[in-house]
Amino acid sequence: MAEWNSDQETAMAGARRKGGDDGEGRDVPARDAIPEDFATGSGAPSNDPRALEKALGARVRMLRRQEDLSVADLAGAAGLSTGMLSKIENGQISPSLTSINALAKALNVPISSLFALAEERQDCSYLPAGEGVKIERRGTKAGHVYHLLGHMLSGDLVLEPYLITLSEEAVPYTNFSHGGTELIYMLEGEVTYRHGDRLYDLKPGDTLLFDSMAQHGPEVMGAGPIRYLSIIAYARSTGHGQG
Repeated sequence: MAEWNSDQETAMAGARRKGGDDGEGRDVPARDAIPEDFATGSGAPSNDPRALEKALGARVRMLRRQEDLSVADLAGAAGLSTGMLSKIENGQISPSLTSINALAKALNVPISSLFALAEERQDCSYLPAGEGVKIERRGTKAGHVYHLLGHMLSGDLVLEPYLITLSEEAVPYTNFSHGGTELIYMLEGEVTYRHGDRLYDLKPGDTLLFDSMAQHGPEVMGAGPIRYLSIIAYARSTGHGQG
């Protein structure tokens, strides 16, 4: 079991404030060097600043309940007050390494296991150039070739990114319809794309974003190869039809 001493705690705290070595040879960036709010142009919600504390607290509570211990039982075994343990379990404070080590000992688990929820793998999909998975979908009968560029296994939102190539044999197909939202980004060639009762002349660099419940698809294809990205997004719980 990992042991922490006061020298290690002091080194870690100093490294976080000033940057440098944490006492075990690991570089730690200076706290002042990390922007408090690293904003982007996105309207997506920011990360919970107490995500780590909440994950740690949830893990401590889970292990305590598995051992059939009350808050008072675990607090006493770890040398903490019941109020302090309650705050830790609710992610309201950042416990010291001494407190974390005491909880790990009282629960008879390694310190690393207390961070199991915080360290769960976050999905990331990487695809080398030219290795997209060819997908047989309804449109392929009309010369529409789909290559899936990645996939995510978790999360509330499903994203399906495709590289679509219209072959020389491709024929118009405007009957696609499915739940969610779709974005098209033209890469090569020109196409007249229908969405509902409107037509859009798309050329390289053009983008079309639309509600994909309305019937849609390429109606007129220009000469030469035609390629575009199609990204379909929908809630994981609802699903959607092919198209």
